[in-house]
Amino acid sequence: MQEKTANICIFAKKSVSLHAEIIYSCIMTNLAVILAGGIGQRAGEGLPKQLRTLADGRTVLQTCIEAFRSCSCIDDILVVMHPDWIEQAKAILHACQMDDIRVIAGGNERWESSWNAIQAAGDRWQVAGDRGQINILLHDCARPFVSERIITDVCKALENYEAVTVAVPATDTIYECTTDNAQCTIKDIPDRSTMFRAQTPQAFRLEIIRKAYQIAIQDPNLQATDDCGIVHRYMANQPIYIVEGDESNKKLTFQEDFEN
Repeated sequence: MQEKTANICIFAKKSVSLHAEIIYSCIMTNLAVILAGGIGQRAGEGLPKQLRTLADGRTVLQTCIEAFRSCSCIDDILVVMHPDWIEQAKAILHACQMDDIRVIAGGNERWESSWNAIQAAGDRWQVAGDRGQINILLHDCARPFVSERIITDVCKALENYEAVTVAVPATDTIYECTTDNAQCTIKDIPDRSTMFRAQTPQAFRLEIIRKAYQIAIQDPNLQATDDCGIVHRYMANQPIYIVEGDESNKKLTFQEDFEN
């Protein structure tokens, strides 16, 4: 196996970037998963936002896929789509000459879509044979403007770390609130210098995220808004490192997000 040299850039507290030259002797396969299973009701128009057209004429789904497809560190791409819209997604891929990209059904909740992708990734590469270390990058399709720099930094970080996320420092004061008696009041004001806003992709060694989900799905009260939440809750001793995000890696949520 060939040796790989990686220049790792990790975004730590107080916006400090740490760099390290590390030599590895393993083959790594990076699978990007585009999570497009939501129906995007808050964005309006009655069409899932991942199928909507942006100002440049491309759909959100196409834009997101092309961001990963253009990165040399990505070996394969998988799309997770709401079952009702799979055929429309396949039609978009066909029109863009991306028929090689597989589309699978998502679940009712985001974590179910991630779990479907994790299982599909394991099945695919076990069949494909020995691919060395398998990494999975889980990315929200609603963040179609993710940059090549972010994707590349995440892939580089995975050469040294088992769990990696993307985040930007909080610039606003954050309130922790209580809603006793249906009234929202301030409970605490955390130190803003330790607060970060999560973005995606969130990336893991496949065996790490699979183990975390195998534990999580046994919990009848399972609730999670992202994949780092699953790892943090059910594998509490597993460090999750932060790669510097970017304000341009914004999430399209409301109608006005498509107008700017």
